[in-house]
Amino acid sequence: MKVLVTGGGGFLGRYVVEQLVARGDEVISFSRGTYPELAQLGVQTIQGDLQDAEAIKKACVGVEAVFHTAARPGFWGTRASFYGPNVIGTENVIAACRANGVSRLVYTSSPSVIFDNTAQSGIDECHPYPQKYENFYSETKALGEQKVIQANGPDLLTCALRPHLIFGPRDRHLLPRVIAAGRAGTLPQVGDGRNRVDLTYVQDAARAHLLAADRLVPGSPVAGSVYFISQDEPVMLWPWLNALFAALNVPPIRLRVPLWTARTIGGVLEWLYRTFKLPGEPRLTRFLASELALDHFYDISRAKRDFGYRPQIDMAEATRRTIEFLKDTGQEHTSR
Repeated sequence: MKVLVTGGGGFLGRYVVEQLVARGDEVISFSRGTYPELAQLGVQTIQGDLQDAEAIKKACVGVEAVFHTAARPGFWGTRASFYGPNVIGTENVIAACRANGVSRLVYTSSPSVIFDNTAQSGIDECHPYPQKYENFYSETKALGEQKVIQANGPDLLTCALRPHLIFGPRDRHLLPRVIAAGRAGTLPQVGDGRNRVDLTYVQDAARAHLLAADRLVPGSPVAGSVYFISQDEPVMLWPWLNALFAALNVPPIRLRVPLWTARTIGGVLEWLYRTFKLPGEPRLTRFLASELALDHFYDISRAKRDFGYRPQIDMAEATRRTIEFLKDTGQEHTSR
């Protein structure tokens, strides 16, 4: 089929593109940047902005399915900087699908849309959205998710996937930033160090998107539903990070901070950055402190049942492959 992937040059999006190409689909990538490596795969690449309604409408001409992976990530910034790409951009994608008779739309969401600063240990998709958010990314992704699910109907079947903490080869953001903080000695262990978290290996995250799209047919339970996605092997966050650091010759994490202290520091830093319009972003926020200290792992039974998702790569192998990538790209630190 002919498929459009928004954010096709991004971390997850590129794996989605590659898996679609590998099985013989005709793929269009819509991204803000230029990605020659996609053109080499035979992918039609379109450079544009999701907030340009006409551009995304033209990109959807003749398309049968859309994978909407593009978003403005991060835990710091103005509400407008997140709302434009994540909400208006998603509205534009939905409108473009309807205008062109696209029959399927798969939206990449995040478990942070339901994070409420409490431990989330094995919860499922029935967990409600919180009354209030502490960061604009979570809020705007939740709004986008709701719009996608509300758009589900006979002419446009939709679903949303919530992969948690995607990692793996070609990750240029999540783990490299954590490693840089560990190397600089600025990464504190928040909490007692026993919290468990889910991670999602990027190849399995991409595969989940294809599986969901294939089951997105009339009468399927996938239509109008949301799904948690992970490796289904929660790890104890801090021992896992220290083992990763050891493999990369990065010093172990020694600084330990109680959650209430970290949230207080985060709140003060947020106030300072907003009040004085400081450049960059604070090293710690209230949201980030809670994420670092609390359980957040999820029940993926619904994805297993409704579209047959099961991770193909276990956490040990996923971690090994990620370490090899990080070494190859110079993330390994030698103390000599």
